[in-house]
Amino acid sequence: MSEHISTRVENPYAPMHTGSGDLYVTIGTQLQDPDRPTFRRLADDHLAWLKRVLVDPAGMGAARHKLTDTGTVILDGPPGSGRTSVARVLLREYDLGTGIFHELLPDEEDELSLSNPALVGTGDRLLLDLSAATAIQWAAARTDLSALRKTVHEQHAHLVVVMPYGHPLDPDLQHYRIKIECPDGLQVFRRHLRMHGVPYEPDPTVTAFLAKPRPMREIADFADLVRRAREAAGAGEGFAQWCATARKARDDRRAEIATLVAGLREGPQRALLIAVAMLHGAHADVIHQAAQLLLHTLKSPPEEQPLLERKDLAERLSEISASTGPDGHVHFTELDYDAAVRAHFWDHVPDLRQPLGTWGARSVESSGPYVTRELRASLVERLAEQYLRTGRGEGLAFLAEDWSTTPASRPRLEAAVHALTCGLNDPAQGRSFRQWIYQCCANRQLKGEFAQVLVQVCADVIAASHPDQALFRLYHLARRERDTTRALEALCDLVATSGRLRRRLLDLLTRSPLSPAELRIFLPVCDPEPLSAPYDNGHALIEENGAHESLTSGWRAVFKELPHAEWHPYAERWLHTATDAGHRGDLLLNLLVSAADRCDDRRGTAFAALYTSARTAERTAPHGTARAATTTDRLLQKISTAQGLGQPAAPSPTTSTGGSTP
Repeated sequence: MSEHISTRVENPYAPMHTGSGDLYVTIGTQLQDPDRPTFRRLADDHLAWLKRVLVDPAGMGAARHKLTDTGTVILDGPPGSGRTSVARVLLREYDLGTGIFHELLPDEEDELSLSNPALVGTGDRLLLDLSAATAIQWAAARTDLSALRKTVHEQHAHLVVVMPYGHPLDPDLQHYRIKIECPDGLQVFRRHLRMHGVPYEPDPTVTAFLAKPRPMREIADFADLVRRAREAAGAGEGFAQWCATARKARDDRRAEIATLVAGLREGPQRALLIAVAMLHGAHADVIHQAAQLLLHTLKSPPEEQPLLERKDLAERLSEISASTGPDGHVHFTELDYDAAVRAHFWDHVPDLRQPLGTWGARSVESSGPYVTRELRASLVERLAEQYLRTGRGEGLAFLAEDWSTTPASRPRLEAAVHALTCGLNDPAQGRSFRQWIYQCCANRQLKGEFAQVLVQVCADVIAASHPDQALFRLYHLARRERDTTRALEALCDLVATSGRLRRRLLDLLTRSPLSPAELRIFLPVCDPEPLSAPYDNGHALIEENGAHESLTSGWRAVFKELPHAEWHPYAERWLHTATDAGHRGDLLLNLLVSAADRCDDRRGTAFAALYTSARTAERTAPHGTARAATTTDRLLQKISTAQGLGQPAAPSPTTSTGGSTP
């Protein structure tokens, strides 16, 4: 419920399918799956879950009123009080179908200054989480808060700031400050149990756990442990036993696991222990196959004992405190034993780390009736957990890159996406992952299918809360991609969510001379329908001076640098839209003519090609040729005016087909 305080990966929001069934042969390098839920939808599901489990702290009502009245609220409160969850829930409540949610990151290199008006779009919902900011960072942010708040007010947006606890706030901002107090711990615990479907009973274990103040995240985690203890419990066990099991799972088990491992001297025993820990809950067939694969990866010699004289799997599992249930799935006998085993081998057998990455890639490519996408995802999460827990995020990033190199199967590519998602969601290392991904997108030579992995990560993960950063990364991928348009398609999908993002991309594209690759981004991005559609402020992008100038510069470069056949379909769409866009249709035509007029020595050629496109577009006009011909006449009149000519004569058939100068 509050800000995360650990690197444990739970409830991941990476794209996945959680059903069962056969999985799957390699189907090439296509990552796009029309049936998979996007990260943004799953992120919305997580926000809905936060709202259901949130116990309103003291100050929540005042925060709602302040946000309603002023569009801004600054949340103050002690760490662990649920400040960031409160902030996200407040912003979710103001999702009115306009604007987008995005988290502001003032200290990251590719973010705009907080005082820049381009940061806020109409109806946007903005989170500025400075709960962990230093005194210097907080002082810098306070300098720009008044300007940011003014822009938020003008754009009918909503801003929630989480300020660092115990730091000063300027007098002119005190009006927006609301103090959040920790809610009652027992209420929080019971609410989480209720959402998990677990009935609550008074219990001394719970009383002892809540005897001292706990961060909201710890309480939520303990409630989840009770849920999992109930699911693993035997017949006849009740709430008291579930709570006792959950409490034991929280204990430090390092000495216990070290003793167990010390007693297992044979390679196959330890391989089985690692396989159960990494694939906990998987079917026994999967566990056996994974243990054998690990031994093969480590180049362990094969067993020489005859098959029927070896220990069977049930006996071998009992040696490592595990067993197979009635459904054939393997579990340790104690809750969260698997996490302790994973941590032991990672911490105390460092030479095993690199082979585990290789084994993980081979394991996700395994097939069979019990190998599901959910199982593959959990394996990646557990491996990622070790990298992140020990501060080795860069190692996880390079592992995901290695998994994406050719030849890369679909399961391996999905594993790479999931690994990067775990890193991006880590509160301590997410920023480093975003920066590393930026360098990959902008500057690195990308091998194999790694570019497509980055496209999906940017579009589905980064864009969910940091759309501006996703925009920059997809832009770099799109201008560098060859033989595919996935990055371009993802970039167009992203700017379609926000006029502000489209404006920012147009500005980015036309800030300097456009290369042919950038022109091929510009053309689909300057879709005339969203450009001419009014937004909540009643204006359209094409009516804004900045956007109008960017569009004119872009079209001028298109006319000068690209062949007519390449830009004609886009001009045709502009002409069709102009036919039915009222007074904004004239703006579309004026812009095309103005762009052609700026082509200097190619001015006449540009006018001729534009007029040819208009005559050709008449044949495909959705509103009929008569109305389209009227648009062509309007265009011809504007061209004649630009050339300093009088009223144009009626066009001849030769003009319409031959492309001669009008």
